[in-house]
Amino acid sequence: MLKLSDLQKKLLNDFQRNFPLTPKPYADIAKQLGVSENDVLDALNELDEKHCISRIGAIIPPNQIGVSTLAAMSVPENEIERVAAQINQYTEVNHNYEREHEVNLWFVLIAQNAAHLDNVITSIETESGYPVLRFPLIKEFFIDLSFHLDLTND
Repeated sequence: MLKLSDLQKKLLNDFQRNFPLTPKPYADIAKQLGVSENDVLDALNELDEKHCISRIGAIIPPNQIGVSTLAAMSVPENEIERVAAQINQYTEVNHNYEREHEVNLWFVLIAQNAAHLDNVITSIETESGYPVLRFPLIKEFFIDLSFHLDLTND
């Protein structure tokens, strides 16, 4: 069973929203929690190593800065891990995930402009050997991805 420290639990629950947008956010978090900045950084690094977090960063609405698209591929089951690893190497990929469907590997791409986005998609297709389907944003829906974790029984 995964064991988390009280500090790690606080970081996971209390900073999904209202992350300090300051020159020293981790120092500000440390001050709020009564610990050192190094304690915060160590706890976050350990959460990353345990794969409890994948990133720390802003969520920017689609196409507000640069361009983005939802993309998907049909990849044979025995190729999913290889292709997903290739996709994850691109800094333009926000996240990817597998779905139970013929079109089974989905990811979000964000680039500085349409030409750059096209180049990344072409590179992914060439490297993976599979075509990429694009699903551009037509109607925006807001899904609140923050949630309170019940971390009392670990």
